[in-house]
Amino acid sequence: MNNEKIILIVDDDGICRMLTRYLTEQGFNSQSVGDGIQMDKWLANHTPALILLDLMLPGGDGLSIARRLRGASNNIPIMMLTAKGEDIDRIIGLEIGADDYLTKPFNPRELLARVNALLRRSNYADMPELLNNNLFSFGPYSFDREALILHNKDQETSLGYADTELLQLFISNPNHPISLDFILDELSGIDRDPFDRSIDVRITRLRKKIEPDPSNPQFIRTVRGVGYRFTPNGNNTT
Repeated sequence: MNNEKIILIVDDDGICRMLTRYLTEQGFNSQSVGDGIQMDKWLANHTPALILLDLMLPGGDGLSIARRLRGASNNIPIMMLTAKGEDIDRIIGLEIGADDYLTKPFNPRELLARVNALLRRSNYADMPELLNNNLFSFGPYSFDREALILHNKDQETSLGYADTELLQLFISNPNHPISLDFILDELSGIDRDPFDRSIDVRITRLRKKIEPDPSNPQFIRTVRGVGYRFTPNGNNTT
């Protein structure tokens, strides 16, 4: 068992026992709690590699918990577990900082693929080398890809794993259009619905952190009919 990769499951129904058993069988150290209060007590003494967070919890819903974690600059990867038909809540979850989502009921093998994809994102030894050090500069920013911090003069912005992965992808493919299909493949490594709004939501979230005016982006620009283009010099021409 890999004790360095503890997965914390925050869920209060029968699926929690199934997830704990399945992930343990796959070699993970899986721990489970039933609500946000128990989660806070557990996190006071442990740091998981990933949190599986159900939306519907007693004493505080998953969205509120995710918002609170991100508001405290906690960058532990979060995968939201949502029931079918909760599309709005799923999108809100991504907007407030969740890194991925999975709709119930789900195939355990898909869960495993998503878990491994999120853990790969947080393992920077597997990320492509962009420079000989951890800093990459674009526009007025310096991005520390190890600390997940974006520097702009005297201001610092903490980036989560999902935002970091997306920014890394754009940095690796500057000044030319990249398609949504390419982004989906590179971010997740698993099949996704190309009409899913999750990528657009994540790009909107990243724009709010790096664009002086997110409504008129200079760095991450939309290319109609194709996808997006990253322009490190902030050139706002087509």
